[in-house]
Amino acid sequence: MTERSVIMDRSIIYAANWKMNHGPTEARRYAERFLSLTSPANGRSLWFFPPSVSLSAVCETTRGRSDIRVGVQNVHWEAKGAFTGEVSIPLAMEAGARAVLAGHSERRQLFGETDEYVARKTKAALNLGVTPLVCVGETLAERDGGRTESVIVRQLAPVIDALDINQWDRVVMAYEPVWAIGTGKNATPDDAAQIHELIRLELGRHGVTNRVPILYGGSVNSSNVLSLLARPQIDGVLVGGASLDPEGWAELVGMS
Repeated sequence: MTERSVIMDRSIIYAANWKMNHGPTEARRYAERFLSLTSPANGRSLWFFPPSVSLSAVCETTRGRSDIRVGVQNVHWEAKGAFTGEVSIPLAMEAGARAVLAGHSERRQLFGETDEYVARKTKAALNLGVTPLVCVGETLAERDGGRTESVIVRQLAPVIDALDINQWDRVVMAYEPVWAIGTGKNATPDDAAQIHELIRLELGRHGVTNRVPILYGGSVNSSNVLSLLARPQIDGVLVGGASLDPEGWAELVGMS
């Protein structure tokens, strides 16, 4: 059985994180081009995380596609207040967001977001009715020091403590090793599957019995996506650079 045939039997999420790329005009052009190149497919969901200034443009352009979900890259856990520069979940929802990233490694590493901050954002997203995509992952130093598993468990703990058991059916997670993001390096399918299994086991230890979708993120491209998704533990991919071109992204998501 080929990798592609295995993937076709499962529900896969392809999440595109544009980071600080594509303003409203370019985002609208991108979305129009992407729509012209793709059609809805059974067992495949397409998620986009544009910059917040482009959120409305992407939501408006993709409104007719039920397989597409648009989210915001970062939020504050408070619904409103004196938090200059932040975006609240209600504001993001008014612009069309149906998902939020929480705990992306760049927010953790570059902006000092703690595990507790991630838990607050996750809880707030669920309480307000949007889907959190919660990211966890280790640095190269932590990996080389043999601390990958302890880091993942530490990052999960505040989220597990913050959520009610019945909220986990609305959570999506991503394992994104920091050392593999934007470096051209990526975890092998075996490495990624092992950590995905660790996440599931840790959730199970705390009573989470439903299968929480877990994506892999870290230098995913058209050359490695099929081998990653062939592993049954991996439910999709969270992609940065390889998602910035509509033709290339359409080709990648069409491979399965």
